[in-house]
Amino acid sequence: MAPHRLGLLQRLAAWIVIPTMHVWTRSTWRGAHHMPKDRGFILVVNHSSHFDPFPVADFLYSNGVWPRFLGKASLFRLPVIGPWLGRIKQVPVERGSAEAAQSVETLAVAVREGGAVVIYPEGTTTRHPDLWPMHGKTGAARLALLTGAPVIPVAQWGAHRVFDPRDGKFRLTLRTPVTVVAGPPMDLSRWAGAVPTREVLDEVTEAMMTEVRDLLAEIRGGTPPPLWQHSAAPRRGRPEAASEPAGRVGEREGKA
Repeated sequence: MAPHRLGLLQRLAAWIVIPTMHVWTRSTWRGAHHMPKDRGFILVVNHSSHFDPFPVADFLYSNGVWPRFLGKASLFRLPVIGPWLGRIKQVPVERGSAEAAQSVETLAVAVREGGAVVIYPEGTTTRHPDLWPMHGKTGAARLALLTGAPVIPVAQWGAHRVFDPRDGKFRLTLRTPVTVVAGPPMDLSRWAGAVPTREVLDEVTEAMMTEVRDLLAEIRGGTPPPLWQHSAAPRRGRPEAASEPAGRVGEREGKA
């Protein structure tokens, strides 16, 4: 959904969030041209901070795309907040319940309506000690096979400088460097028409997270590690290895 077609509450949300982000962060954007202009699509993104939806939303909105993030269904049942989330076209998702299948159908409707659905396959912020991606859950893969919609891998880096999940600290620093990179649509033709068995869904999910991890390696530099296991114990602290290599983050690059 292009910004010029937005409702009043969506515009209000954008008027608040986007200027704030442009003061708060110093963004580098690449790969916006990979996002389809004429149909709905799915974005799969690494999740390194509770703050990272904001730079991702900034990237998408500023490049003509209204993001439709997934949110816990319980948020949509809250007074004021719940109705507001619904009005700005965010998507409630039931997790770990019998309603999970219905949530996928809800997402499929959003995609078929031309929406850009943003999914964090990891399901939570990464537990990797250096904030590399983990193995993902299969919801994004199930949605991709159900709809046949293009899947755009997205890597983001720098949101942890505002809120780092390893120490739980919020840092209010202006012009924080943040990078968001979108890759080309994934080739999922190998699984076209496949029955969505657990094995197939795991394969598609692994392919998605590998693409995202490799994009992240382009931002951070170096060789990426294997995808982290959800069951591995998280480590506290902010190791130096998670720092941005010099020269990797520049000014906002617009719609390239």
